[in-house]
Amino acid sequence: MLKNIPLDFSAPATSGLTFSLAAVHGRHLVLYFYPKDNTPGCTTQAQQFRDLYAEFLAANCVVIGVSRDSLKSHENFKTKFTLPFELVADTDEALCLLFGVIKQKMMYGKQVRGIERSTFVFDTTGVLRQEWRGVKVAEHATQVLSFIQSLN
Repeated sequence: MLKNIPLDFSAPATSGLTFSLAAVHGRHLVLYFYPKDNTPGCTTQAQQFRDLYAEFLAANCVVIGVSRDSLKSHENFKTKFTLPFELVADTDEALCLLFGVIKQKMMYGKQVRGIERSTFVFDTTGVLRQEWRGVKVAEHATQVLSFIQSLN
């Protein structure tokens, strides 16, 4: 389990917003990190969270996606797939480093630095309650929703 997560942090997000933990206080938070906008696995993952979004809201939960893509890329991705939640542009990797999700990965036979698909759940008081690393996309959003519902 992660330790030493600051009580608050902020980062630029879509819709002209600045995301912060304080802004979602009193609600559960799903913070999911993904490698890249408009790639097959990341698109499927975003669509799964989108398709269950009403159920996350009903469980008093905010969903936020995070990658190293620019705000412009995020806005296009959000529009293209009608994502109802905000995406954080972590272009300087500050959140990625804070959550320890940058890893060496193999891509086309070469080592590259990239985001390890990971999800973190905070409760209504801002306490980290669950983390998943090396996430496999299939059924992950459903698993996260079940965990959130178990907190209520």
